[in-house]
Amino acid sequence: HSQEIVCNSHSVSVLNCTTPPLSPIHDENTINLTEGRCSPTCCQQNDIHRQGEGKEIQADDSSFCGSFYILFFPYSAGGKISQNRKVTDYYPIRRSSRKSKTELKCEEKKHLDDLITKGIEEGMKVQHIEGKGRAVFATRCFQKGEYVVEYHGDLLQITDAKKKEAEYAQNPATGCYMYYFQYLCKTYCVDATRETGRMGRLINHSKNGNCQTKLHDINGVPHLILIASRNIDEGEELLYDYGDRSKASIAAHPWLKH
Repeated sequence: HSQEIVCNSHSVSVLNCTTPPLSPIHDENTINLTEGRCSPTCCQQNDIHRQGEGKEIQADDSSFCGSFYILFFPYSAGGKISQNRKVTDYYPIRRSSRKSKTELKCEEKKHLDDLITKGIEEGMKVQHIEGKGRAVFATRCFQKGEYVVEYHGDLLQITDAKKKEAEYAQNPATGCYMYYFQYLCKTYCVDATRETGRMGRLINHSKNGNCQTKLHDINGVPHLILIASRNIDEGEELLYDYGDRSKASIAAHPWLKH
């Protein structure tokens, strides 16, 4: 069965579920736009409401049910063919309120920039371990890939860093807190030797650590940060691989082998 209504001065035929399927060969001006399905409850009442077929269908009319097709015939009220019609002539465009991947990445970067520039260090504490010294432990869980802390210190270029390293070598009590890295074809060093309240410099070494280093750019300046290389449980010691495999370093610091 079919019903015909007028929508925006165009003829609209509505075919319910008892209408035979359309022939593969049909009028080229016939456009199959959409298929819908009413609720099962409505379909159960189909026989009760069949006497309502043939009247104009309103938005809240429960007399129409079953699977249906809406077919638009592009004819005007005067019977002439209307050209260049689009679906958006009949239906408004629904805009998505969801944020794009680019917007989400920008927000994530801004949040990370704020944590670094403001020196926010949360979810960890320093404890003393007998025979090992200071260590940093997680006070909450960290998810894999999550920012943990910045390895904060003075950012030096290679020439200045070598001079500082030579000075520190004069005093055996001075620990090793200089981290060298490459960035945009240049060698830099984060010198965290100076005692501060920052915890990134106190995270110990392990070849099988739960953190890894990563460079994060803020306005063209590289920042050395630590992110979780796997899920970290509360109470775990935070560790990462210092990456120094030289014989001289291992001879001076045997714990680098582990």
